[in-house]
Amino acid sequence: MSKITFLGAGSTVFAKNVLGDCLHTPALQGFEIALFDIDHERLQDSANMLNNIKKTSGSTSVIRTYTDRKEALSGAKYVVNAIQVGGYDPCTITDFEIPKKYGLRQTIADTVGIGGIFRNLRTIPVMLDFAADIREVCPDALFLNYTNPMAVLTNVMNTYGGVRTVGLCHSVQACIPELFKSLGLEKEGVKAKIAGINHMAWLLEVTKDGVDLYPEIKKRAAEKQKEKHKDMVRFEMMLKFGHYITESSEHNAEYHPYFIKRNYPELVDRFNIPLDEYPRRCIEQISRWKQMREDLVNDANLTHERSHEYASYIFEAIETDIPFKIGGNVMNTGLITNLPREACVEVPCLVDRNGVTPTFVGDLPPQLAALNRTNINTQLLTIEAAITRKREHIYHAAMLDPHTSAELSMDDIVAMCDELIEAHGKWLPEYH
Repeated sequence: MSKITFLGAGSTVFAKNVLGDCLHTPALQGFEIALFDIDHERLQDSANMLNNIKKTSGSTSVIRTYTDRKEALSGAKYVVNAIQVGGYDPCTITDFEIPKKYGLRQTIADTVGIGGIFRNLRTIPVMLDFAADIREVCPDALFLNYTNPMAVLTNVMNTYGGVRTVGLCHSVQACIPELFKSLGLEKEGVKAKIAGINHMAWLLEVTKDGVDLYPEIKKRAAEKQKEKHKDMVRFEMMLKFGHYITESSEHNAEYHPYFIKRNYPELVDRFNIPLDEYPRRCIEQISRWKQMREDLVNDANLTHERSHEYASYIFEAIETDIPFKIGGNVMNTGLITNLPREACVEVPCLVDRNGVTPTFVGDLPPQLAALNRTNINTQLLTIEAAITRKREHIYHAAMLDPHTSAELSMDDIVAMCDELIEAHGKWLPEYH
């Protein structure tokens, strides 16, 4: 019996999408779906939810829960990762509140920036533990990473974990539908080419029947910027740098040095930037969980429609050898020629029985590659810190971060990092 293992299965809503999709996929019938989470109550919730979907879908797959990670992974053909180390309380709170003391404000803090750096530092050791188990009990497994910070964690699993890993994010699938809906354009028949790095990939080309749609997109975007809306940062970046970015404005506001500035507080209002957005979302999700749990876990007649998540389509393409195209995060083996080879990039990939095969992109427009490199610098120094356990590389990663370095002095950055290391305590290994 082939096996799909889900690490972080207590993420019940996400498990519903990814594994509910698998239960509805003909090529994945008869699989074992192995669930693992350190929160045993949430683990059982997800199992109950999936068994309800299994019943209503008529799936022949088997749902099993595990409290031993190595047993959950043993013999797996596919592994899906959706963990969060440290959770909202205490780690996300720490990531936001200590930088705030230094005058450094954030929106999401899960990719780069000071919050992204520390989320990486507490997650990488856990991921490398996963990798050690995988090398031992399922060395040929394909590892699909959904956990942020995407680029760094996918890079670490490939480079230091020795595990065949592809990182998956929603922003590529959502790019064209969201952009065209916001501008009142029809997306049917549109051809697009997207590449870059995770959360800062670029809509390089967008055409319909051979006609370049960018002039009309930019015209409508410039008109829309006259009134407040939720995507003002991305539209501003497109109008200034020439191309639309895949990930949301609240994310991109903190990837660049242009938008969240103490000396220009009016920019936050002008570009409609939601400071402290991620903690707010966490609080809302926690408060909604009681009702969601009732709807998801205790509904014996729960149904599911296949979502747009890539995972089941990837498994299906490998099982059936019917090709499927994704936007995947993979190592830059010369795929984007003006970004570092050590970086993890997001490019179109073909999936079939051979697995996930990335496609060649070539040079990005020089200004876009330059913007990507500002974030890659921090990503690579964060990896260096995590692997060497040298505190100085944490400082380097923070000092090279565009938003952090634009707001704080080097001395303040070092002091802030020291305070964050101290506050994270058991969630971090020792740095010397």
